[in-house]
Amino acid sequence: MSWDSYHYAIGPTVALVVVAVLVLLLRWTFSHGRSLVERRPERGSSDEYGLLEVVSAPSTFVEAEVQRRTLVDAGIRATLAPTTEGPRVMVFPDQAGLARQILDGQGRPPA
Repeated sequence: MSWDSYHYAIGPTVALVVVAVLVLLLRWTFSHGRSLVERRPERGSSDEYGLLEVVSAPSTFVEAEVQRRTLVDAGIRATLAPTTEGPRVMVFPDQAGLARQILDGQGRPPA
């Protein structure tokens, strides 16, 4: 018996095995609630955000988003963090003073 008579079946068989392995991997990766990649974000206190510094503590998320957009429009990288104390607008420390001035209405955004 020679393997030369089966050479036409080797290519499609390998392709089917590869597709089956990919299907199993993707099904495992995207299964609901069991992914190793996806995790639900947890709320922490405002001092658990690394280098970011709180520049504003608005009472609602809508107000916080308006303030964040104001800072972004002024060229300051800002983020809205849902902390355990409520929403906080945070920026990097080197831009915190300017961000506070802009939010207080005392400063003008850089040109």
